[in-house]
Amino acid sequence: MTAPRSTKPRDRVSFDCDVLVAGGGPAGSTAASWLARQGRRVIVIERDQFPRFHVGESLLASVNDVFDAIGVSDTIRAAGFPQKWGATFMTADGVVERYADFSASGIRAPQTWQVPRATFDDLLLKHAASCGADVREQQRVIDATFDDCGVTAVVQARSECVERYEVRARAIIDASGRGSLLSRKFNLRVDEAAFANIAVFSHYSAVPRQEGRRAGDIVIISRNDLGWFWLIPISEELMSVGVVLPRGAAPDTPYEDWLDHAIAETPAVSRLMAGARREWPVRVEKDFSFSSRAYGGPRWLLAGDAGSFLDPVFSTGVAIALESGLEAARTAAACLDADSWCGAALRAFAKRQRRRYLSFRRFVVGFYTREFRELFFAPDPPRRMFRAMVTVFAGYWDPPLMTRAWIMLFFVLVRLRAMFTIAPAARSTLTGGNVEHPAVR
Repeated sequence: MTAPRSTKPRDRVSFDCDVLVAGGGPAGSTAASWLARQGRRVIVIERDQFPRFHVGESLLASVNDVFDAIGVSDTIRAAGFPQKWGATFMTADGVVERYADFSASGIRAPQTWQVPRATFDDLLLKHAASCGADVREQQRVIDATFDDCGVTAVVQARSECVERYEVRARAIIDASGRGSLLSRKFNLRVDEAAFANIAVFSHYSAVPRQEGRRAGDIVIISRNDLGWFWLIPISEELMSVGVVLPRGAAPDTPYEDWLDHAIAETPAVSRLMAGARREWPVRVEKDFSFSSRAYGGPRWLLAGDAGSFLDPVFSTGVAIALESGLEAARTAAACLDADSWCGAALRAFAKRQRRRYLSFRRFVVGFYTREFRELFFAPDPPRRMFRAMVTVFAGYWDPPLMTRAWIMLFFVLVRLRAMFTIAPAARSTLTGGNVEHPAVR
């Protein structure tokens, strides 16, 4: 429902809501749900009509803490999503398999889910509405201006008459994704040159799965050119299958042919996909890693992809979105209560966003080096070291001191390998030549 435009001057201290949330994806829905449950007046402006397609279907165990905080855990469990207990990492030839079982890391709730994002995101947005948030779909925030008392947002309804109206709020949480309004307005985005990657993916049926509890694993298959495949069971019938490669490996052919070629030239994937049928169009994502110069300021906060996004190799996207959405909501509430946007709460929020990003980034950078993969896929890695890494793979990026020590030792060994081993660039038959990933340079 479209709110009417005021026909008289707006009083600077008259507000339509306490917090305006731009974007109804996982970050925005989480922020809105928590705030509404705290009795705050919340308006959510979402560009699309849910349900809608979105990539990023694999969750981490850490998201269970967020689900509990916003009261949606029972709804998630009842949805019937495929259960995920961990991940399976495999070499390109399929000879080495490495299992990352979240339950082995000793975390509170190790089981999570693989989710079709259209269904999952719609569930979260409906939950926000049931908590009391005013959810307005097929509308978008096109501008925001700030003053000492609050923010005035210009909202455009996606209708034939291109109607616009204003929303007056005490604060705004921008969870509008990679095209973030405030990130562009304040020139905050910092692209990751080290990850100039491209992902090509689709959904397939008739892809065999592992047995027992491993049936719900995301399967990560490395390639000799330092790219990798994902296989994610998002329903009983469908498997999300995609390949991530350096953009320099992109051939001048249609993406459908490229994905087929990549499958065919990766033995472990080729065997799994022998009887598969493509059920969806092939989609593409490019240059998807970036951080931000700032994550908050006077009466505004960034959450989810509006603030940062990392290469999806460790499935951190939705986990970061959910956690940052919850953190943004709590920070907004604290700042509104204190009537201050330059205090400890805002600084702590920004610090936490940066620390989480850098913690996961370290693993992503490492995964695109041969030294990391050689040690990771070693026949018999030290058990406590690998268990420590699984803790981070489960989403717990700030683990206890002893766990951090084992992780530090792993990266020391990776560095020593890099110092004393020089490996040639991997050859990719996609381009007919050598391709070195930018992160290795």
